Amino acid sequence: MITIKSKSVVKAVFLFVVITFGFLTVSGPGQAARKELNVLTWCDHTDPDLLRPFEQKHKVRINMKEYDGTGVALALLEQSQPGDWDVFVVDSIDVARVVKLGLLAPLKEADFPFRDIFPQIRTPELHNIHGKLYAIPEKFGYNTIAYNKKKVDPADMRDAAVLWNPKYKGRMAVYDYYIPVIEMVAIGLGIKPTQLNKSHLPAIKEKLFAMKKMSKLVGDVVQVQTALATGEVDIIAGGGEFAVSVLHKENPALDWVLPNQGGVRWQQAIGVFAASKQKDLAVKFVQYILSPEGQGRLATSSCYWAMPANSKAVLTPEQKKILRWNEQPKFLANSYFYLQPDEAFDKAMLDVWTQFLQHK
Repeated sequence: MITIKSKSVVKAVFLFVVITFGFLTVSGPGQAARKELNVLTWCDHTDPDLLRPFEQKHKVRINMKEYDGTGVALALLEQSQPGDWDVFVVDSIDVARVVKLGLLAPLKEADFPFRDIFPQIRTPELHNIHGKLYAIPEKFGYNTIAYNKKKVDPADMRDAAVLWNPKYKGRMAVYDYYIPVIEMVAIGLGIKPTQLNKSHLPAIKEKLFAMKKMSKLVGDVVQVQTALATGEVDIIAGGGEFAVSVLHKENPALDWVLPNQGGVRWQQAIGVFAASKQKDLAVKFVQYILSPEGQGRLATSSCYWAMPANSKAVLTPEQKKILRWNEQPKFLANSYFYLQPDEAFDKAMLDVWTQFLQHK
């Protein structure tokens, strides 16, 4: 039976769940629209509260299509005609990949509030290709540890090694995504993800097996969220603000933190398709998303919450508290991007993860 809480969890589906493969039109019934803007995106951009101000100001209808990974987006684009799409929300680590395919148009840095973006998030090495800007960071967050602070000792959660602490046996869910969880295990072992290599995998596998014996379940975002929200587990390994912040109003005990040793940071960016037939309007939409008002709405989207890239985002003190705004300088300095392993190392990590999933 689906409880009220689990219904909210379903609404909070994170980046990796496709809600629909058709256009999602967010304009209200009967709304007159002289123009349309087509956006390929994550679910957080579909919130009507985010889109309505731009639609009304520019008399435009925004059509959204969600996807659950860059590979899926590229497959959708292969089935589309040039000019079908105007705006692209994409993982920062994949910007170079899509630029290489000729999908994004270069942008003018002066058109956007770069000075207001957190310095650690600007990452020109990800967004500037061959000296040209192709995407702007818009939102970021962490794969770390989420928990119910009424059922665990919050001080324990600041130690990455809590992931295999027998004190919490039978009380943990593991997010089923090998890259951030393997990075978290490495961090708990004192290994910097930037230095991770095949020689570290035996030690990581040992800790993963210990985690499996402790865990009640391994699942996707919705499964682990639901388990935490309903009290089936007290900890999510690989969770973060995206897993609990949107549920905070219903259950203020749900929280998250970056361990003292560090954590894993994800980051998304927004750009304009090279084949867009209305680049001026697309740029204006990107400018709106990066504005303080747009950033505040995006950060607290009904799909999932996360940190806005713009340090001047309009958020209430309570919203900033939930997002751990005041701890961001430390978190940013103590977090690592997702690994981008070569084919051989990626296969080796997947082999370890498969053994972890099969371990009894």
